[in-house]
Amino acid sequence: MRSTFDKALLFLAFTIVGSLQPAWALDNVSFTVAGSDSTLEDELKSASLVLAAEGDAEKDTRDVFAAALAEYGQLVQALYANGYYGGVVRVRVDGREAARIPPFDVPSNIRQIDVSVDPGKQFRFGTAKAAPLAPGTDLPDAFRAGEIAKSVTVQQAVDAAVLGWREAGHAKVDLASQTITANHANAQLSASLRFAPGPKVRFGKLRQTTESAVRADRVARIAGFPEGKVFSPDDLETVAKRLRRTGAFSSVTLTEAETLGPDNTLDIGLALVDEEPRRFGFGAELGSLEGLQLTAFWLHRNMFGGAERFRVDGEVSGIGSQHGGIDYHLDARLDQPATFGPDTNAFVFGSLAYEDEPGYIARSAALGGGIKRIFSDTLEGELGAALMYSETTDVLGDRRFFLFALPASLTWDRRNDKLDATRGTYLKAEAIPFISVDTGGTGAWLYGDGRAYRGFGAEDRFVVAGRVQVGSVIAGDSRDIPPDYLFYSGGGGTVRGQPYQSLGLDAGGGVITGGQSFVSLSAELRAQITDKIGVVGFVDAGHVAGGSLFDGAGDWHTGGGIGVRYKTPIGPLRLDVAGPISGDTGDGVQIYIGIGQAF
Repeated sequence: MRSTFDKALLFLAFTIVGSLQPAWALDNVSFTVAGSDSTLEDELKSASLVLAAEGDAEKDTRDVFAAALAEYGQLVQALYANGYYGGVVRVRVDGREAARIPPFDVPSNIRQIDVSVDPGKQFRFGTAKAAPLAPGTDLPDAFRAGEIAKSVTVQQAVDAAVLGWREAGHAKVDLASQTITANHANAQLSASLRFAPGPKVRFGKLRQTTESAVRADRVARIAGFPEGKVFSPDDLETVAKRLRRTGAFSSVTLTEAETLGPDNTLDIGLALVDEEPRRFGFGAELGSLEGLQLTAFWLHRNMFGGAERFRVDGEVSGIGSQHGGIDYHLDARLDQPATFGPDTNAFVFGSLAYEDEPGYIARSAALGGGIKRIFSDTLEGELGAALMYSETTDVLGDRRFFLFALPASLTWDRRNDKLDATRGTYLKAEAIPFISVDTGGTGAWLYGDGRAYRGFGAEDRFVVAGRVQVGSVIAGDSRDIPPDYLFYSGGGGTVRGQPYQSLGLDAGGGVITGGQSFVSLSAELRAQITDKIGVVGFVDAGHVAGGSLFDGAGDWHTGGGIGVRYKTPIGPLRLDVAGPISGDTGDGVQIYIGIGQAF
């Protein structure tokens, strides 16, 4: 009895040890495609599970054999997608057809897999019909007699027809029948699709199916669900976007009811997952002459249970600067979504600042509020009213400003990536009309920022980027203009290679003051060297004038250099080295370090 137990134990030990030994995986793959269509061959190889397994060291023999068995269906599907319906696929595992190897007789090791594909003839559509169609439906151009009969084209035709009916309000449209016949003798595929549109549907109730920290009445107000309107998939997506853009939810899911309600109404289920309510972040930028800039923020996404967004931003800049002193900024803003309809928010804000700039020193505070209108995914505007108070010291001495202002802005952002754009445009226009509460003097501060990006090469490996900044401030009496409303040029935000705010108007005695007009031009050529590392060449130019940009007065300066970018999940790390090209506002080399592209 003891001997039998010992033998069993020994056998179990050998079994366990054997199972821990790595099984022999795949040594070599041969993949051949008959014919001379290199594009088809590339697509078949991209779809191949066996080729993928060859390069995966973690797959064992069973995984490789499973890939060989699945290879037939994978490659046949790829053939159908390219219009080949009479192809022959063979997969041999060490000389044996994989499909004929019993599943309980998996080889202990696999040395060689040979995959061969004979695509046969490429089929074309004999007939291609889809009916009935909603008015205005555009089927794929390739879905017609004589065109290559790709299976993906048939699916695209189905999708287009279904979408057409749904956009016409028929939410429950269905593919009632399909007849697809392959004539191998003539290499033709005939496809006939028939649809059952069903009744025209109206939106029923929005039914929230999950709990949320955001109150249900506020969820409904933000969503702006179009109850009673004719069904539209675009309206449904708009509801989801409104909820997502609050930032209060990490997930928003809308589900159509399986059956229609009374009078052909369709209820929609809403499932929400709350985002973490609090968030904070920080950043830093360093310029060799401008010094160190530190920023931080604290954010609450659901301040009072109605998806209100409260954010506090702090900034300390000019630490170690060779021009000016240290600046301090503290800003707070509370946004309430859907205050005046689902696309119009309200906000209040306040700010405190101390600025020790080369041309002035200012201590200021502001308090105000306004509305934000979201016109589309790319266009939004703001209009506000504010009281602004500041005490300043500049070439005109100590002054006090107490202003009532109407700040407004319009932003059109069509960039594909806000942190590292390769395509698209960005336009922002700002205006701050103001009146002095003390003197009655009036004026307006105007500013525009335009950017454009164009990528070319494989995966936009190269990018040409350009930026134009234009500003002007007007007033009945120039003494009514606060010094922080005037314009300077030089530094990381305008002309790299020139010292910070080094270009202004000469006030005598080596002192400069800001100008009433300003323009800055920037151009970059960006090249991605590896997946992580990129290089940049750039040139910047800036102009400051005392009056109009077009009166011929004022000065220009330019700078340029090269930079390195290293991609991270929060944006590219940026290192720029620049020097002056023209102008007498600076000399020597300057270095800029930060996160994100320069623009």
